[in-house]
Amino acid sequence: MSNQQSLSANESREMLRAAGLRCTASRVAVLQHLSTADVPLSHAEVSDVLVPQGYDKSTLYRCLVEMAEVGLLSRLDLGDHAWRFEMKESQREEDADHPHFMCVDCGKVSCLSDVSIPLPKGEKTKIPGEITEILLKGHCVECQ
Repeated sequence: MSNQQSLSANESREMLRAAGLRCTASRVAVLQHLSTADVPLSHAEVSDVLVPQGYDKSTLYRCLVEMAEVGLLSRLDLGDHAWRFEMKESQREEDADHPHFMCVDCGKVSCLSDVSIPLPKGEKTKIPGEITEILLKGHCVECQ
């Protein structure tokens, strides 16, 4: 995965309590696993790691969805019919989201945390609603 440090069990429990969720072993395991990921992970990718450790696949799915609903995780729909989940970077709304890149050949997804895409603000903009995700598609270095 990444060289990020995993959340401790206590840190995970504190986050769950603050979000109003019970501190189950499955929720703690999901938070700890996602805290080390440097890309958004699908339910299948989370399950591949946690099911062999004794966690139930359907319980893991419910955990992911519930934690996204309370704002602990971001749930991304990148157009390939598989939701991906990642830890929110910040609880401040303006810092919480970043664009993603998806390779149209291999399907690999990358976070573009250091990329800023300025959006016009004000009454003169032609944006018909609130932008919640920015996805760039193209060919990754390996597929070029």
